[in-house]
Amino acid sequence: MEQQKAPQVTYLEVGSLVGHNGFVTSIAVSPENPDTIISSSRDKTVMVWQLTPTDATSPGKAHRSLKGHSHFVQDVVISHDGQFALSGSWDNTLRLWDITKGVSTRLFKGHTQDVMSVAFSSDNRQIISGSRDATIKVWNTLGECKFTLEGPEAHQDWVSCIRFSPNTPTIVSGSWDNKVKIWDIKSFKCNHTLTDHTGYVNTVTISPDGSLCASGGKDQFACLWELSSGKPLYKLEARNTINALAFSPNKYWLSAATDDKIIIWDLLTKQVLAEIVPEVKEQAFDSKKKKESKPKAPACLSLAWSADGSVLYAGYNDGLIRVYKSSSQ
Repeated sequence: MEQQKAPQVTYLEVGSLVGHNGFVTSIAVSPENPDTIISSSRDKTVMVWQLTPTDATSPGKAHRSLKGHSHFVQDVVISHDGQFALSGSWDNTLRLWDITKGVSTRLFKGHTQDVMSVAFSSDNRQIISGSRDATIKVWNTLGECKFTLEGPEAHQDWVSCIRFSPNTPTIVSGSWDNKVKIWDIKSFKCNHTLTDHTGYVNTVTISPDGSLCASGGKDQFACLWELSSGKPLYKLEARNTINALAFSPNKYWLSAATDDKIIIWDLLTKQVLAEIVPEVKEQAFDSKKKKESKPKAPACLSLAWSADGSVLYAGYNDGLIRVYKSSSQ
């Protein structure tokens, strides 16, 4: 086995965004509004954050809480014009939100189980959703379901994650049936089924140029694929369950959120560039165990890079969004 080189980049925690009351399930950024990020949580809300990069004491504050879902909110994305947010919830629905007004403008009903993942097409005209009912639905922005991807060539278990290609009519889906599928969204046909994972898939993501897809989950490997052909390229070992993956917007890097750390890989060398473990405050003496109880580090569940690639936002199961910057910046 190759000897792993020591991490080459150091990331420092510059603060936290405090306001959620449950697991932070997803984080979305918008190049149109670099001073805003949006997150979803098991506290049933979508939060709009006002970032304060010039404030040395805090990276940002909660600006507005978007309420309407009646169960955990599992995913949130921002439209490409930065005007709208789209959320998916365990209440079986999607909601479209006007970010400026802070109101829900559309409710999407049709899934029979929890909505796990949502995405906008690059022209904002199509919306897709993946659900625990094992289907992927294609909607217009009026909330009308135009097509349901189901049946023998579709996923046979929970659809955990779906993403649109930035520049082709292609979507990628990951599922608890251990498979990743690449779909043509014009013909609604599955072009490729990728079977290299040996455990359930939690996350899929597409590189900014649309050439690569990465997927990860229970088997602890990030699998890299060529999007156009579905060809498997290589695997990167995370040594823990992968909860989320995110390509850097401007470097050939891939970041992974796992239960014990964040890993950043350089895809050219396939080496680990950085490992980020959150600081945990020491807990008080635990009298029941008669010894010092070692505090358990929170698990990272969601990741997003800032649009310029300088900041990494990470959502955790303790309700915090930790903000990391490279020490060389």
